[in-house]
Amino acid sequence: MFEGVYTAIVTPFNTDGSVDYDALIRHVEFQVQGGVDGIVPVGTTGESPTVDFEEHMRIIDVTTQAANGRVKVIAGTGANSTSEALMLTAKAKEFGCDGTLQVTPYYNKPNDNGLRRHFELVADIGLPVMLYNVPGRSGLAISIDLIKKLSEHENIVSVKEAGGSVDRVSQILSTCDPGSISVVSGDDALALPMIAVGADGVVSVASNIIPETICEIVHSALGGDFDHAQKIHLEYHSLFVGLFMETNPIPVKTALRLMGRMGGTFRLPLAPMDGDADGYDESTGKTQKLEELLAQHKVI
Repeated sequence: MFEGVYTAIVTPFNTDGSVDYDALIRHVEFQVQGGVDGIVPVGTTGESPTVDFEEHMRIIDVTTQAANGRVKVIAGTGANSTSEALMLTAKAKEFGCDGTLQVTPYYNKPNDNGLRRHFELVADIGLPVMLYNVPGRSGLAISIDLIKKLSEHENIVSVKEAGGSVDRVSQILSTCDPGSISVVSGDDALALPMIAVGADGVVSVASNIIPETICEIVHSALGGDFDHAQKIHLEYHSLFVGLFMETNPIPVKTALRLMGRMGGTFRLPLAPMDGDADGYDESTGKTQKLEELLAQHKVI
């Protein structure tokens, strides 16, 4: 159901900290014109922990309206409170989203029984569910055995694998019944090797800035042209790594600012690279390195 390139879009903020919905609409259009297959608003890259409930819903609504059916929208509606995840997912369904991204509940670290009940209640709402396995963020991995059980639910259709393990793709696909669930990479640098062992695409950070390039890699690989996909992958690998030189989404939002596509404002506790909360130091450090990478790859 979910195949190809899905951009985990950033949430633009104005300098006063409010959500810049005009920039969000422009960014959705940039993604559509770049050829992506879908958009994922208000995930990790969208700074979901620091948007309030009303903003969260409006970002999903505005994104869905801007996409206007031209690409799929998988709304980030996960939470560590089941009741909140249910409310957000119900609103995403009302807005006409194509699916929901459900992160493993963070901080409270539920056991498998709690995780299963949490995900299945969300899935009962009726939107196709992409599970989000990101133990580095949530502190808890979704076990392979639990994924097998969850794959039996008709609305749990995919897993975003962001734990850094290509082997997890093989484990999931060999353990679950054929066709019961798919896997997408949650890491641009691992998209190609994951596709090689059966993944169907990527939820991408890098496609925020280079959507056409990520589409070229992923669509070539899915079409069987691994030689071409590998050539482009190796050419851009250093940029993929550079976009994680600090906590995501700090580097990618900095890149978008350097490209002139939007402001580089964050909400605390996230802060700019190479500078304090009042500004940037463009002359040294990580921002300069990122700018050099962007210039090297002709992004700026």
